Amino acid sequence: MIALTAAEVATATGGILHPSTLAPSTLVTGPVVIDSRLAQPGALFVALAGEHSDGHDFAAAAAAGGAALVLAARPLAAPDGTPLPTVVVPDVEVALGHLAREVLARLREASSEPGGAGLQVIAVTGSVGKTTTKDLLLQMFSTAGPTVAPVLSFNNEIGLPLTVLRADESTRYLVLEMGASGHGHLTYLTGIAPPDVAVVLVVGSAHLGEFGGVDGVARAKSELVVGLVADGVAVLNADDPRVMAMRDLAPGEVLTFGESVGAQVRASDIRLDRSGRASFTLQTPAPHGGTHDECVALRLVGEHHVHNALAAAAAAVAVGLAPDAVALGLAGADALSPHRMHVVDRPDGVTVIDDSYNANPDSMRAALRALAVLAGRERRSVAVLGEMLELGPDARAAHESIGLQVVRLNVALTVVVGRGARAIADGALLEGSWGDEVAVVDDIEAAVELLEGELRAGDVVLVKSSYGAGLWRLGDRLLAGGTVAVAEDVAP
Repeated sequence: MIALTAAEVATATGGILHPSTLAPSTLVTGPVVIDSRLAQPGALFVALAGEHSDGHDFAAAAAAGGAALVLAARPLAAPDGTPLPTVVVPDVEVALGHLAREVLARLREASSEPGGAGLQVIAVTGSVGKTTTKDLLLQMFSTAGPTVAPVLSFNNEIGLPLTVLRADESTRYLVLEMGASGHGHLTYLTGIAPPDVAVVLVVGSAHLGEFGGVDGVARAKSELVVGLVADGVAVLNADDPRVMAMRDLAPGEVLTFGESVGAQVRASDIRLDRSGRASFTLQTPAPHGGTHDECVALRLVGEHHVHNALAAAAAAVAVGLAPDAVALGLAGADALSPHRMHVVDRPDGVTVIDDSYNANPDSMRAALRALAVLAGRERRSVAVLGEMLELGPDARAAHESIGLQVVRLNVALTVVVGRGARAIADGALLEGSWGDEVAVVDDIEAAVELLEGELRAGDVVLVKSSYGAGLWRLGDRLLAGGTVAVAEDVAP
């Protein structure tokens, strides 16, 4: 973060300094942290109250670690009674957003001055693919200038401000992932960080329970386009009619991507190798008409990543990267975030596809197609599937549809984990699966026991569920070769 005094933090957040003797010139020079264990000299510790712990209880530890200032909802003191240097605010989470908004405004102003970094803010949303697209953008932009992007999936009202606050005067590209689980969420996030480029990937069936249907999802995602800066660029998926309908909301230029003939950034001649990795011809607009064509071979597993690559390419074109640099960046990009199509060939001959971080019907089908391609006709395909959460009244039908998919893709063995996912087995049986092709188990321990006796050399195993279903723990176990106990339920 840029250096700020305690007085400037208080002004930005609407807080007051405590104790009254705290010097307004007290300087924050380190990072903004919400984990006291990450505090270092000069840091700002943000005391957020969560479901399981209250950051206020750890403020003294943060100060002992070197934090220069605490952002909190009440005055705080060290164990010996000494007041901690604190900016006291009515709502810590809201204050964190206010601080990020102020810092970004200052960075934009400094960036526009002669010799400034020329900061560009690129935001990504969509029902699937946000994190992968963010990771692609991070790797592409990092070769062109200092780049800041979220760790893991920091895409909400806490994670996004923390990402913004990692930027400084040298930052050239600020990549933001924006998630929404309700209407108004993206409006709030773009109020903190209005993007110069807004990328909308796809309107799908994630969080249907909160939005009341796919059209509700589309309205929520469109808030990103509405939140663009006045001359911002909307990067829209030409293959999704609901996304393309957002072009009427764009305040400025629209750049489209996809496989459709009319897409401005387009993939043609898509091919998959035996490892499930796609190659294609990337077509981007040429300055004087026509297209500029570059060959791209992705390192990511799954044909669905072509769409993520096109979205990243379009965003890169929108901020001025040359087509050859875009193609080179895509070809060199790896999967960075854990539990997202992470493919490991174990020494015992089993290949594991760990895509267990999140799931909805669209991403589940894409992962199953990747499993089928990777297994081919020579290897046995095994799908270990858990519940897809937050689907509302359509949950049972959505799970049944996945059961149909596993049969149609000839998945040799499907292991359904947990009561909430049982409709997957029902769908498979309805589609004509024999009983021994589908196993239903109650929990992860039962899945571990079944797989330990079932897996053999040559098998390709997909692990997929929503994060809350917990199958990422099973993914960790399988990636480790089955040699470690299933971990406790803590975030990876």
